[in-house]
Amino acid sequence: MPATPPQPRRTVAIIVLDRIVALVTAARRVLTGRDDFSRAAWVAMIAAIGVLIATAASIIGVLRTPEELTPVALDPPSSVEQVGTPPPGTPRPQARPAVTSPALSTPPPAASATEVPPTGGASTPPAPTGSTAPPAPAPLNAEFTIADNALLSYGAAVTISNPGSVSVPQWTLTVTLPRESLRVSAVEGARASRDGAVWTFVPDGSAGQVPGSAAVRVTFRVNGSIAGSAPEACTIDGTACTGLSN
Repeated sequence: MPATPPQPRRTVAIIVLDRIVALVTAARRVLTGRDDFSRAAWVAMIAAIGVLIATAASIIGVLRTPEELTPVALDPPSSVEQVGTPPPGTPRPQARPAVTSPALSTPPPAASATEVPPTGGASTPPAPTGSTAPPAPAPLNAEFTIADNALLSYGAAVTISNPGSVSVPQWTLTVTLPRESLRVSAVEGARASRDGAVWTFVPDGSAGQVPGSAAVRVTFRVNGSIAGSAPEACTIDGTACTGLSN
């Protein structure tokens, strides 16, 4: 025999509605005269129907809006601490110190390989090694001599010597004659120029430079007798020449 399927569970609202429908059906029978009830029974039945209807309406309204019900306050569990002022004489619980992990020491950053430590004073560029400044040239010396003496002219020679070890490429030799009318000719070893009675001699190209510990010679001829035409002054770079008779 097959098992009877379980009946669906009836809710309170359905039960109340069934009772209301049954009472309404009974009331219709009474009102239509099918049952012989007294008037008092009718009034009591109608009042009961009204009470059931009001109760059903209340129940249905509560079931439709459950969120409007007043929540039931539950006592907190014994493990939850009550917030508020404790009664006098109650010792307060001591707060436990927070456990913190020891700070890890951070190692100092490694110094860069190209980092240069600062110095207290201004940096001085290092002196170049392996090279020294060349020595300064030494002052030149000059000696005046009479090469040959004729009746109306004479030949003169000036020897310019370098006592130092460095060559001297430039020099200036000056010869002052007693009169502007005297002329100089046949100049060798230099180039000559005139300013009145003063004659100036300078090196004639690279052939006129004076090497270290060496000498060069400048020769020229003066038209006039040595007795009245001898030079009055002779200098080499401002230094007087040697060999003059006066």
